[in-house]
Amino acid sequence: MSEPTIEDYYVEDRTFPPSDAFQSEAIVTDRSLYEEAEADRLGFWARQARELVTWFEDFDTVLEWDLPFAKWFTGGKLNVSYNCLDRHVDAGLADKVAFYWEGEPGDTRTITYGDLLEEVSKFANVLKSMGVEKGDRVCIYMPMIPELPVAMLACARIGAPHSIVFGGFSADSLSDRIDDASAKVLITADGGYRRGDPFPLKDTADASVEATSTIENVVVVERTGQQVAWNETVDHWYHELMETASSDCPPEQLDSEDLLYLLYT
Repeated sequence: MSEPTIEDYYVEDRTFPPSDAFQSEAIVTDRSLYEEAEADRLGFWARQARELVTWFEDFDTVLEWDLPFAKWFTGGKLNVSYNCLDRHVDAGLADKVAFYWEGEPGDTRTITYGDLLEEVSKFANVLKSMGVEKGDRVCIYMPMIPELPVAMLACARIGAPHSIVFGGFSADSLSDRIDDASAKVLITADGGYRRGDPFPLKDTADASVEATSTIENVVVVERTGQQVAWNETVDHWYHELMETASSDCPPEQLDSEDLLYLLYT
């Protein structure tokens, strides 16, 4: 009997049913959704979009397909920040926990939808006060802290595409991404924690800003309390900006195909 080849593994007939515990928590309990999508895929996605997403203006076309390009839900207007936050607060869930956060040194925070909406709206106004408008790009170079999703959702609220750069990347990698996006604002932190020890971020951010020409303001979250170099012309502490920012910031109504973020590989 010959040894199996790679082609022999292309065909897989085995099935692996989920556990009873998993099935008991499932939203989909039968094949009806699959069969609906199989019978009318555009009608299926139109129904899902209208049931699961809040639209300021309904879309008129589900899909415009011009190989290899696709445009979804054209004509519709919405906002990701609104769908993540406002609609839950409006439904009476302001005190419901949006997420729990645990930092590497062991510090914890519990963030409700109401807390998050207030923080996001305030930071969106901070960005607007710096001249960030719809279509302007914002670069985010931060550790995994609660201010990270705040920054992302604040950008989405005003229609400013964000670009997240991994906190372990070098100054050259960061500056390349800033230049390519033509980012106006860089959001970073004094540092972060890795394996229990603090590491610097601001130094790398400073080096990248020196190598670029588009950054007008740098917002710095105080995470570790370590000493950092400071440029009074462009650097701003996050907590100081937030102290005076208004929490009233209506979400921008955006086209379904407006850019939400850039993610470089």
